[in-house]
Amino acid sequence: MAEVADPRTASAGPPTAASVSGVTGPGASVPAGSVPAESVSAGSVPAGRGVPRWVWSLPPVVVLALVFLYPLALVVRQSFTPENGGGAFDAYSSVFASTAFREALGTTVWLAVGATVGCLVLGFALALVIAFVPFPGARAVSRFIDVFLSFPSFLITLALLFIYGTVGMANGIWTDVLGVADGPFHFLTTPWGVLLAEITYFTPFVMRPLLAAFSQLDTAQLEVASSLGAGPARIVRRVILPEALPAIAAGGSLVLVMCLNEFGIVLFTGAKDVTTLPMLVYGKAILESDYTAACVVAVVNIAISVGLFGLYRVVSKRAGA
Repeated sequence: MAEVADPRTASAGPPTAASVSGVTGPGASVPAGSVPAESVSAGSVPAGRGVPRWVWSLPPVVVLALVFLYPLALVVRQSFTPENGGGAFDAYSSVFASTAFREALGTTVWLAVGATVGCLVLGFALALVIAFVPFPGARAVSRFIDVFLSFPSFLITLALLFIYGTVGMANGIWTDVLGVADGPFHFLTTPWGVLLAEITYFTPFVMRPLLAAFSQLDTAQLEVASSLGAGPARIVRRVILPEALPAIAAGGSLVLVMCLNEFGIVLFTGAKDVTTLPMLVYGKAILESDYTAACVVAVVNIAISVGLFGLYRVVSKRAGA
């Protein structure tokens, strides 16, 4: 006779972990992973999920957009919307055709290039002396260069005014000794005075990477070259200069970018005949109230600066800065 299954056993469903292990009751141990995740109590796992990473980037992006990108967008938009109406590029055509803009662009470029060349030559020479010529206080001078980098540019200009200004020390000594009414030093109000001030201020920006490069130079190469009869000039040209080229390129490109945007030195020297792009922006916006033309010049200045800064970053990356 066929055995009839117990209905209670048939409706029990698949065996549970406790029944499989042969242990029942409230104190039964359950093997790990045999209980579904839904049955785990809420208090045994952290409440909620982690905050996405992009959320943490929102605050700095918002601050950057409000403080920098939005004003920059306003400047660009103003350059394409002339106050007196007209086409979007009418302001650019008018500014590019003006003699003042072309002269300011030429003055800015030649001052920046001249100051960069002067900083490279002077900075390389001074860095050589500090790094390879032992003298008392060399370490203090090297540390002072780091402090000098924090000085504002107008401070150096004021110092030059105290020395070479119309009523400065040099003219005062000249008039006192010779008994004349006026001294011969009036170059600070000329482009050469601006060039001198920029070279004086920006030279440490070239020296700093050079000193770092010289500190990593293997002195054994210098000793071998000297033992083979090479003179100081030959050692500098054949051993030191090739090792310093990346640092020279990085420092020079940085100085070039900073000189293109320099405003304080030109303003504090009082050189009225020296008009650079930043000075032209100041004149158009503050003195002439021509904000559209000022924005056009500013956009051009920004475009040149960003391009040169990109070049600086490429050179710095290759130099290991």
